[in-house]
Amino acid sequence: MVATYYLVRFFFPQTDVFYPGFQIKIPQAYEIHGIDVSRYQQTINWKEVAEMEDNGIKIGFAFIKATEGVGNVDPQFRRNWLKAEEEGISKGAYHFFIPGKKPEKQADNFMEIVTLKKGDLPPVLDIEIGRRLSIPQMQKEVKIWLTAVEKKYGMKPIIYTNIDFYQKYFQEGFEEYPLWIAHYLQPEKPRITNKWIFWQHSENGRVNGIKSPVDFNVFSGDSADFYNLLKQ
Repeated sequence: MVATYYLVRFFFPQTDVFYPGFQIKIPQAYEIHGIDVSRYQQTINWKEVAEMEDNGIKIGFAFIKATEGVGNVDPQFRRNWLKAEEEGISKGAYHFFIPGKKPEKQADNFMEIVTLKKGDLPPVLDIEIGRRLSIPQMQKEVKIWLTAVEKKYGMKPIIYTNIDFYQKYFQEGFEEYPLWIAHYLQPEKPRITNKWIFWQHSENGRVNGIKSPVDFNVFSGDSADFYNLLKQ
């Protein structure tokens, strides 16, 4: 029976494995793993997050919600931003975009709150609601935000969205922007032909120091690729 087990594992290797500590299956072909958080995760104990390890996997990065729309700031952002850095976790900030609200003011909202330093991840635009905007109007508004933020930080912003939304609005004309794609219950990779750098593969992970479920992500490259993505 043991020999049969190892033969099956050799010829049919597992593409994801259940990690009891994190309470989810995690894709196996990736070196760097991370989470994304907002006020919904309440007050996070970042020391416990940094110290947690399950079968060789640790939390290597965190995307932290900073702002939303024109005037909203996530009430946990400043604390999360400071504490994640104190624990040596690579961090990035994201803005939740509200279509139909002035994109210039949304960019200003983000830029007034977020200061990036060496070792930080690029800024992220979280765009996942349409609010009945036409495709051209959506693209115009998003491009305004991306252009303003890139000029401010000298880094190409990352677009975060799900597969259907990306294919509807951003399939063409946005190839230059790094893609962070959400697609759950996939064993190896998101079902998309576009190049991506981050994949949000679960929304039900558990991490020490965080009371509620949290999104889990993987980075598509190795440690050198990850380093090259950071602000230099």
